[in-house]
Amino acid sequence: METKSKGTEVEESSSDSVALGQYGDHAQQQKLTRRVLLKLDIRLLPTLAMLFLLSFLDRTAVGNLKILGLEKDLSMTDHQYDIGLAVFYLTYICSELPSNLVLKKASPKIWLPFLTAIWGIITMCLGFVQNFAGFTAVRALLGIAEGGLLPGMVLYLSAFYRRGDLALRIGLFYTAASLSGAFGGLLARGLAEIGPRGGLVGWRWILIIEGLMTFVGGVLSYFILPNSLETASFLTEEEKKFGRDRLRLDNPPSLDGSLASEAESFKWSEVRRGVLNVQVWLSASAYFGILSGLYSFGLFLPTIIKELGFAKDANAVQLWSVIPYAVASVFTVIVAIISDHYRLRGVIMLFTLPVAIVGYAVIANIDSPHIQYGMTFLMATGQYASVPCILVWLSNNSAGHYKRATTSAVQLAIANAGGFVATFNYPARDGPLFHRGHTIILGLLVFAWFMILFNVLYCAKINRDKKNGKYDKYTGYNDDRNPDFMMVL
Repeated sequence: METKSKGTEVEESSSDSVALGQYGDHAQQQKLTRRVLLKLDIRLLPTLAMLFLLSFLDRTAVGNLKILGLEKDLSMTDHQYDIGLAVFYLTYICSELPSNLVLKKASPKIWLPFLTAIWGIITMCLGFVQNFAGFTAVRALLGIAEGGLLPGMVLYLSAFYRRGDLALRIGLFYTAASLSGAFGGLLARGLAEIGPRGGLVGWRWILIIEGLMTFVGGVLSYFILPNSLETASFLTEEEKKFGRDRLRLDNPPSLDGSLASEAESFKWSEVRRGVLNVQVWLSASAYFGILSGLYSFGLFLPTIIKELGFAKDANAVQLWSVIPYAVASVFTVIVAIISDHYRLRGVIMLFTLPVAIVGYAVIANIDSPHIQYGMTFLMATGQYASVPCILVWLSNNSAGHYKRATTSAVQLAIANAGGFVATFNYPARDGPLFHRGHTIILGLLVFAWFMILFNVLYCAKINRDKKNGKYDKYTGYNDDRNPDFMMVL
């Protein structure tokens, strides 16, 4: 069942080659594997990257709008602005698990584009709000619409790719998150020049145009994304069958030795099994620390750069905010490739997170603007490069559709509570050094590192117990309790 990934080239183990013997010898299987993965990559990844970029763009746009006059025009205080952000994260968190549980019934081809189109419309509405109440209400609706996207995409990809393929793929579309920071800065810089037009100032036009882009992206994705391998019209019948058989190699064998498919029927017992999984809480706690830093970074990087004093105006701030994101996106892909190559998730994060920890430790205690700006590169790189590994880790170690749907959604629901930390972590009164905010994120990242370490040790213990026969009573179970289903470290 072992799989090693080298970039886009995936080499199956000898035992997998035997199981796929009907497709020819090892060389023929490798050729077919590369062909299927290439077709899936070309069709799925750019589309999902576009949706995720739009998600982060709409979600973090207020970070750029704050310095372009949003607070002043809506007569809001800093505290009211923070409340509006917090309400978004509350509704976002509450919508993740329900959305994932209905994903299969609603059909991914319809559900993911529908969510995208809806939040595009809501983002456009945000461009017309007139006061704090309107801002808060629309942000709440935006959280409901956006909450189902990321857990849905992770679950969706697991229906097309094997466990050893996922980190690179998720890493590729997750770079859209870091690129959205760069793109968002450039876009805000350009769109701000539109206003005032038609009685609307520049920041309103940014929301209207970004919302329209999102709506169009959602509609287009409906015509591109397939529901499953079986409905992927861009694959031949042989490629569809090979893709299904290859996916089944990740499922534990049934009692008769066949590679059974995952159970399709919904069971509350699978939801409970997901919620009570120790790995979920260790991983989610770590991800909470990481997202607290990432959301803080995305929302307040423009403010931090402005306070550092070497950008002469708001437009220059937008441009200076581009570079750390661009660098982080490159390293995110490199780390994802390494993660798939060695089939390691948590172990990789034990090396990437300290990069961000060093960045926060320095920026919290040094008052040189140039050194502080340099540290934003480490902060972005260490955090963004860790995310693909932690996103795919639980999916790798969960078998059964609804168990996997639950673990992915619960992890993200807990982790996205980091948005509350981000919302209140960088008040203007703490500028220009923001020592308190940086120190809080530093502590959370250290906490995340230990949670990841504990999860690695816990997964290693499960693997030892399975080898020692402690899970033999689950032989024949078509889920992650099966002794043949080994945890990814």
